[in-house]
Amino acid sequence: MSEPSSRTVFFVSDGTGITAETLGHSLLAQFPGTRFHQIRMPFVDTVAKARDCAGQILDVARGTGRRPIVFSSLVNPETVAALRQAHDALFLDLFERFIEPLEHELGQRSTHAVGRFHGVAESNDYKNRIEAINFAMSHDDGVSSAADLARANVILVGVSRSGKTPTSLYLAMQFGVKAANYPLIPEDFERNKLPGELHEFRHKLFGLSIAPERLAQIRQERRPNSHYASLENCRYEIEAAQKLMRRENIRWLDSTTKSIEEISATIMQTLRIETEF
Repeated sequence: MSEPSSRTVFFVSDGTGITAETLGHSLLAQFPGTRFHQIRMPFVDTVAKARDCAGQILDVARGTGRRPIVFSSLVNPETVAALRQAHDALFLDLFERFIEPLEHELGQRSTHAVGRFHGVAESNDYKNRIEAINFAMSHDDGVSSAADLARANVILVGVSRSGKTPTSLYLAMQFGVKAANYPLIPEDFERNKLPGELHEFRHKLFGLSIAPERLAQIRQERRPNSHYASLENCRYEIEAAQKLMRRENIRWLDSTTKSIEEISATIMQTLRIETEF
């Protein structure tokens, strides 16, 4: 079998680079036959920094004999021009491709402000995300009163280590969604009932499950050779949790082979959680 081809990819931004990387990764994932070496260049907010980036891009082009791919989210025309001095590269300018059509559609000029999205710490979106992160951290593993649960957009339930905490934090950081999470424990399985405080918030519940083998592997890293981590116990808990969720008519999914992005998108769609920017 032949070795996959290799290309160097630059993500250049006047801010953190998250926008350029997110779109870039989505596009590059469509080409599994190529291996991509990624170079991140955030905070390129002056002409001098852009020229330095251009020099590095040209060095890679000369050293590898292949045109680098450059995803740029630079806004300032002068820094964009300086970056484009690296002629031997494929430039994918995210603002050039999207801003002009949006200006035409919305009937107004864009601000062309550097770092507009990630730098406006006073925006409602930013405040919502910070508040949601604090909420998720304060309402982890069942540490929630009825008043707290009333404020939640979603309450994740599932056995210990099934992915509730990272999903809660991702929902908070990415969407500003307030997510509490509640572990299902052996006492719940023996009663075959939800904890009493969850009943009035049934419409907010969403369950996460996981393959017993994967759960055992995760728990072994936390508590090696314990009953908690044994495959037999993991099988029991998963089976009991799924039985309980079916009985209580809780919507749930198996997180074993799904990314946290897929899990979060499914939760948002299923519960019809809407956010505003």
